[in-house]
Amino acid sequence: MVMRLGRCLPLSRDGAASVYELPAHHLVTHAFLTGMTGSGKTGLLFVLVEEALREGVPVVLVDVKGDLTNLLLAFDLDDREAFRPWIDRGAPQFKGIPEDDIIATLAAARDHGLSRAGLDADDVRRFRERTHVRILTPGTTAGEPVHLFSSLEHRSALWDTDEEVARDSLATAVSLVLRLVGRDGDPARSREHVLLSLLAERRLRDGRSAELSELVREVIDPPIETVGAMELDAFISKRDRNALAAALNALLASPSFASWRTGAALDVKQWLAPREDGRTPAVIVSVAHLDEDERREVLGLVLDELYAYVRSLSGTSALRALIAIDEVYGMLPPHPANPATKRPIVSLMKQARAFGVGVVLATQNPMDVDYRALSNAGLWFVGCLQTDADRERVIEGLCSSDQGPSDRASRKELSDTVKRLGRRWFVVRNAHDRNAGSALLQPRHTIAWMRGPLTRAELKRVAAERDVE
Repeated sequence: MVMRLGRCLPLSRDGAASVYELPAHHLVTHAFLTGMTGSGKTGLLFVLVEEALREGVPVVLVDVKGDLTNLLLAFDLDDREAFRPWIDRGAPQFKGIPEDDIIATLAAARDHGLSRAGLDADDVRRFRERTHVRILTPGTTAGEPVHLFSSLEHRSALWDTDEEVARDSLATAVSLVLRLVGRDGDPARSREHVLLSLLAERRLRDGRSAELSELVREVIDPPIETVGAMELDAFISKRDRNALAAALNALLASPSFASWRTGAALDVKQWLAPREDGRTPAVIVSVAHLDEDERREVLGLVLDELYAYVRSLSGTSALRALIAIDEVYGMLPPHPANPATKRPIVSLMKQARAFGVGVVLATQNPMDVDYRALSNAGLWFVGCLQTDADRERVIEGLCSSDQGPSDRASRKELSDTVKRLGRRWFVVRNAHDRNAGSALLQPRHTIAWMRGPLTRAELKRVAAERDVE
């Protein structure tokens, strides 16, 4: 399988342009994309995702900003009217221009871009027909809601096959529950977390579910007498247990909490299972509507489940699935910060390659990323960066990674090149292709129209139009 990402030039800019072809299995060693706002970073991520889907590789996309739902806007080339509902009539560039002229301009630009990439109407139609896009929206019914507490309330088979991963998923679910009731969700410091985890694990080990309603009853009247070396009442008083039970009960009774406990199971294996109609799954987990704290905890749960899925697979060197996160800001910060998202991302970067699962991380904030985790990335795509600090941080990580400066380009040459990059140009370094060294890449036009973030109402409409399940 070969992905055609766009056109490339030697780093020196001497020589003719050629098509940049990336063997799909190179992505099993993961990729890191960075570039300032407007650099074309999200467009490059889209191209990687589209090429994977065209090759029949299922994809899970974590959508933090709301842009990745544009994957639904892969209009047929002969359907120009499809643009009409999505035009931003308030945009300055469209002021005073008739709507039909706007549509003609947008359609012509897309036609020209795809034609330059060697893609025609048949390619776009095949992409639509062979791809099944599913939008999961935890905490809202704008897309398909997700039962975020599946690992808590529905017993997983992981308790029989991989207890360590099952316990990690349980801990993250308990942390989210506690934070939703305003309690400390730290597994190492919170007495409430320890108590709920002990009660839930006891039930799950016995083959039972650990529904919140059952846990509320057991918090009031615990079936255990000790916690560690301490008597239960000495560890957490009856008064504090009753207060916790009351808070959990209020959460259960809240109508807004119902959307967190209904919908699709948090089951990545089912998300990516081969479909009977032969279409390739593209699952977008959209969390743009959540606040920062909710987003971090929800993604901690999702990423734990992704890691559990990876651990359930057999080994292979082929690319069997792709995980893409557009804006990893705050999820993988340098030491000592340790949000719920960091551990599963680090684990995926270290271990997923052995199971044929590639991870693509993208950010416009390279200073906020733990570069030790990125040492496992075999592909780097570096776009225009605004500050000297950003450029030097990325070049340092690039040149100190395992792949090394195979093209013998100095740090200064790389830094100067990155500084001069225009929009939609990237320095690419591929650890699998040491002879080629670094190159300049201009990604091809995306098959999907990059319209920008969709509102909840728009997401419902486009999902209905595409018959997204």
